[in-house]
Order: sequence, then structure tokens, then C-alpha cells
Amino acid sequence: MEAGFTVSVEPAGLQFAAPATSTLLQAALSAGVKLPNACRNGTCRTCLCLLRSGAVRYAIEWPGLSAEEKVEGFILPCVAMPVADLVIDAPGASQV
Repeated sequence: MEAGFTVSVEPAGLQFAAPATSTLLQAALSAGVKLPNACRNGTCRTCLCLLRSGAVRYAIEWPGLSAEEKVEGFILPCVAMPVADLVIDAPGASQV
């Protein structure tokens, strides 16, 4: 069985399951949760959100985040994969 994590999306109060092998965006869309997105490859930054708790790894070597943004806790769900349960702050999120 594949390891999975729970992602809580604030301020919408939504929640979805995310497998360790899927990006947060893919898992959200599969669960009927719409996160803002456009390019889906870490460059446009449309999906930029704040990681409140948990940890992610990236599907690409260097996502389109500045070093300062990484320190502040910003992530790009289109290329981020969970390694723990997460709470993210994604103001544009909604139920599909």
C-alpha cells in the first residue's frame, strides 16, 4: 500500500489525501479540490501558497521559489510532494 498523507487547506477548511508519489496539485484535483494553477511545472507561480505545517519534497531540482520564499515557508503545490501531513494556506482554493 502506498504511503499517503492528509493535506488541510486553509482558510477554506478543505482536506484531501495526498500520496507520497503525487504532487499536491494532482492529489487535490483528484479529490475534487481546486487549487489555483496554470503551468503545472513550477515556473508561473500561480499556485504559490504558504506551508503552515508539515514538509514537502520537490519533483524538480529547483522550483521557481527564491531562497527567501523557501525560508518563509512558501511552496509550489504543482511540483511539491508531501513527506508528512500538511496544512497549507491557499486563499484561492475551493471545492470543485
